[in-house]
Amino acid sequence: MSRWKWALIAVAVVLVAVVAWRLFAHREAAGGGIGMRGGAGGGADQPVPVTVVPVEQKDVPIYLSALGTVQALNTVTVNAQVSGQIQSINFKEGQEVKAGDTIAVIDPRTFQSALDQAAAKKRQDEAQLTASKSTLARYTELIKKNFVAAQDLENQNQLVRQQEALVAADEAAVSTAKTQLGYTKITAPIDGIAGIRQVDVGNLVTANSGSGIVVLTEIHPINVIFSLPEQSIDQVRAPDGADPLPVAALDRTDAHTIADGSLKVIDNQIDTTTGTFKLKAEFPNETNALWPGQFVNVRVKVRTVDKGLVVPATAVQRGPDGSYAYVVQPDSTVKMTPLKLGDEAGDSTILVTSGLNLGDKVVTEGQFRLKPGSKVEALAPGQAAPPTSTAELDKLKQQNPNQQQQRGGRRRGGGGG
Repeated sequence: MSRWKWALIAVAVVLVAVVAWRLFAHREAAGGGIGMRGGAGGGADQPVPVTVVPVEQKDVPIYLSALGTVQALNTVTVNAQVSGQIQSINFKEGQEVKAGDTIAVIDPRTFQSALDQAAAKKRQDEAQLTASKSTLARYTELIKKNFVAAQDLENQNQLVRQQEALVAADEAAVSTAKTQLGYTKITAPIDGIAGIRQVDVGNLVTANSGSGIVVLTEIHPINVIFSLPEQSIDQVRAPDGADPLPVAALDRTDAHTIADGSLKVIDNQIDTTTGTFKLKAEFPNETNALWPGQFVNVRVKVRTVDKGLVVPATAVQRGPDGSYAYVVQPDSTVKMTPLKLGDEAGDSTILVTSGLNLGDKVVTEGQFRLKPGSKVEALAPGQAAPPTSTAELDKLKQQNPNQQQQRGGRRRGGGGG
C-alpha cells in the first residue's frame, strides 16, 4: 500500500474521532443542563419547598352573608304649617339637631294680629256675658215680688246661655290663633341630621308644600335592610325569649367590620318572584360609620359549631371529583385527601366536616409543583421559597391542567363551602 493511501486513511480516522468527540460533548452538555433544570425545579429526588400549616380545632361561628342597604331610623321632611315669609333659618346644613330645636321662623306679625283680635273679641263677649248674668240675677230676685214677668226672666236666661256659647267660641278662636302663631316658629320633630336646605331667607312658603324646608334623618340608631334566600329562614328564627341574632356590617371588600348590631325584624312574607325574604337589623351607630343609602355587606351569626376543624381557604383545592387538600405524610411526601366542607368560618378559613384530623399538616402554598407522592420541604408561613422561573411555571401548568382549572374556578367562585 502506498504512502498516500496510508495518509488518506489516517486523515479519515482523525475526522471520525473529532466528529464522535463533538457529538459526545454535546450530549453531555445537554444532559447537564437538563439535570440542572430538574434540580432547580425540584426533581424526583429533590424535595419541593411548600408552605404548610396544621389543621386547627376551635369553636366556629356560622354566618349568613348578604348585601344590605342602610336606612335611617326615621326620615322627616320639615314643612311650614302656615303660609308666610321666611324670616330666619336657624340650622346649618349637615348639623345634628335635637327635637324641639328651631329650624326656621316665619314672619309672625300677621298671626300675632289675628291672636290679638281674637283675644279682644273674647274680652268683649265676656263683658256682655257679665252684664247679662247681672241682669239675670236681678230678674231672679224681682220675679219673687212679681215685678218682672216670667217671660222676661226666661228671655234673659236664654241670652246668658247664648253669650256663654259666644265666649266659648272666642276661647276656641284664641286657641287657634295661638296655635297658628306657634307654627311660625318651625321646630325639629325628631333628633337627626339636617340635609341640604330647600328654601332661603326671604322666600314665601305655603302651608304643607311638597318640597319642604329641610329633610331630617335620624341615624342613632340606624337600620340595615337586607335579603336572604328562603331556605335560610329557619336559621334566623330565634326561639321565643332568646337574644336577637348578632349582625355585623362590613365594608365593600368584606375585610373590616364597621359596625355591630342585632337582628330586629324578619319580614312576614317571602317574595315569590325572587325566593327571598327581607330582614332588618339595628345598629347603635355611635360613630356615624353607617350612613343612609350606603351599601354594606351584612353577616348574620346564626350558630356556633363547637370544636370544629378548620383550615385556611388557600389549602382547599377543587378538582373533577370535588374538594381536596394535599396532606404532608410522616415520610415528607404528600397525599391528595378528599374533603367534605362546611361553612366559611371567617378570617379566610373553612370548616372541614370530613377528611382531616386535628394536627394534620396541609399545604397552603406551592400546590402547582405537587402530585400525589411528591417529596416536600415543609416551610412555615412567611418563609421564602426558592423562586420558580417562568418557563418552569408554564411547564408545571401544562403537567397539572386540572389544578390550573380548579384554581381559576375558585377565584371566580369565592371561598370555601
